[in-house]
Amino acid sequence: MNSEVLARTPALTSRLPKVGTTIFTVMSALAAEHKAVNLGQGFPDFACDPSLVDAVTAAMQAGHNQYPPMTGVPVLRQAVAAKIEALHGKAYHPDSEITITAGATQAIITAILAVVHPGDEVIVLEPCYDSYVPNIELAGGVVVRVPLTPGTFRPDFAKISAAITPKTRALLINTPHNPSATVWSQADMLALQDLLAPTDVLLISDEVYEHMVFDAQPHESVSRYPGLAARAFVVSSFGKTFHVTGWKVGTVAAPAPLMAEFRKVHQFNVFTVNTPVQHALAAYLNNPAPYLELPAFYQRKRDLFRAGLARTKFKLLPSQGSYFQCVDISDVSDLNEADFCQWLTREVGVAAIPLSAFYGNGFDQRVVRFCFAKQDATLNAALERLQKL
Repeated sequence: MNSEVLARTPALTSRLPKVGTTIFTVMSALAAEHKAVNLGQGFPDFACDPSLVDAVTAAMQAGHNQYPPMTGVPVLRQAVAAKIEALHGKAYHPDSEITITAGATQAIITAILAVVHPGDEVIVLEPCYDSYVPNIELAGGVVVRVPLTPGTFRPDFAKISAAITPKTRALLINTPHNPSATVWSQADMLALQDLLAPTDVLLISDEVYEHMVFDAQPHESVSRYPGLAARAFVVSSFGKTFHVTGWKVGTVAAPAPLMAEFRKVHQFNVFTVNTPVQHALAAYLNNPAPYLELPAFYQRKRDLFRAGLARTKFKLLPSQGSYFQCVDISDVSDLNEADFCQWLTREVGVAAIPLSAFYGNGFDQRVVRFCFAKQDATLNAALERLQKL
């Protein structure tokens, strides 16, 4: 060996040069440093149903520990198809139109990689979840940002229509919406169906909060609308629904020709998903009560949190779905959203997320997001601190 040769790591040209540490990681680290109540990152701080954990153990003990089929274990795909048909009246074939994924994030990037070619345009509606844009860029697509209406966060169909060009390959939507906690209505879905009807634009519908819609409203899944379902990948998440975000298991439903392309990518970017957990989820889905009761479960937490926030200087925005609550900070501070969240974490001891982090241009409308998927004790501890503002 020549002792004079120096080890050298070659320089790289980044595939994602604009991507750094996510705001969720930054705020969670800051919350831990200052022992703040973390209402920033969106995950529960309470346990899932013990019987679901028991079902995983039972699946392991039954020998379900080797590779499952690439598309997902048949019994789970069948259960997912039956659930969608019962809730939304759309019959997906479990063999050719349902795939089990390693969470919704993997489902979304897989759908994008399957259909977006270099130079294709993909419309995202801002504010949007932070994985969408990097996913499109990794596929070589061109991101077209269309803002939701500031203040109400409703879709502006005139702006969406104006953004569609001959190069538009796909549109991403998200309902219930992260971060704004709004939900799309039947009128919204019908308007989108009419808008897309004369086009070849594909639809990727992020519906991970599908079972968190409040005040007796239904979840308007894309699956309910034939003109949308025929062109859509519909994404859902067991992690969100059953309080097991760390399990990273999701689903995609799509027409067979779209699913065939999805699976070509899926088999090479993850291949397959945790076997015993799939069997456990299939058994757990035999009882619909856990997901049918979820709206009431989270509505109670929403109402508790909103009642406490009403005794602060924050202005509450509507929370129609998901497990998020947005507030206007204008009467509390002159700081911008990002600086306010840093200050709130350090000085008040509660972590939140600035909505500006969900916009490509950092658009600041004096609004921050809290997560109320927490134990009542956690929410009350946060409220006690916030009420001192």
